[in-house]
Amino acid sequence: MNLRSGLLRFLCLVTNGTQRHQEIPVLRDHIEKQNKGNNSSQKHLYVYDKAVTDFVWWDRQKRHANYMISMLKENSIATLVESIPFDSRHEINTGVEAYSVYENKGIKFNVVDYRDPETGKLHRFVTTLPMTINPGTIAMLYFKRWTIEKTFNNTKSNFKETKAWPSNTRSLENQMRLTAMSYNLMRVFEEISKTQQPELIHPSDKKYSEALEIRQQQVQKRDRFVNPLFFQARISRISSYTIRAVQNAIITGMSLQCFMSSLVSRLVSRPQLIGEH
Repeated sequence: MNLRSGLLRFLCLVTNGTQRHQEIPVLRDHIEKQNKGNNSSQKHLYVYDKAVTDFVWWDRQKRHANYMISMLKENSIATLVESIPFDSRHEINTGVEAYSVYENKGIKFNVVDYRDPETGKLHRFVTTLPMTINPGTIAMLYFKRWTIEKTFNNTKSNFKETKAWPSNTRSLENQMRLTAMSYNLMRVFEEISKTQQPELIHPSDKKYSEALEIRQQQVQKRDRFVNPLFFQARISRISSYTIRAVQNAIITGMSLQCFMSSLVSRLVSRPQLIGEH
């Protein structure tokens, strides 16, 4: 999933239909193959879970403009080298307590100590990105991984993609491509509908904003606050209404104009938020 656009693309298979392989070796093989025919001027950033932190391998990937953000394992053995200066007063760095260079087996990488201002919980993120990147940006990009879980929910619940159709590799790849294409079409329809009436928002965005407002008011009683970055635009889960509307439009032969009008009619007014963020 592209965390900038919210669109999907088929990456690689972790199974041939019968035998499942470990995700990390499969991802590495994919990146290595990509490196051979890839333009090194094009940068790639992989935001992944704890299992991805092979410092030696990821250090080599910087030569191919491949970078990563992950959660630092609790049992990781690393030595502090130096602190990295950052603007702690900038909103983007809310919650960042430290930004440092660490070393493991001669390999240097950067670590962000981020304490959630809402819960007080400390998170430690590791990255191979240049130290010029704001540490708050690194933390927020990792939290954006939750968007991927919402996407899986769309494909499983709405598209009924809960198991493989065939057992051969080519067919499995085609199934994944079709799933991604279907999802991307739904995403485009929903995002375009939001641009038709800029003063209005999608019902799911209103629900999310109101939920954030309630959280904000609750934590303020404990002298805490929700990170203001969570109040900015986000990639939301595609609504079930949009998916059903597309299905009905295909079945009934509804024109594209009428279909888009039905999506725009679902937009609602922005909520009046009273909490301070």
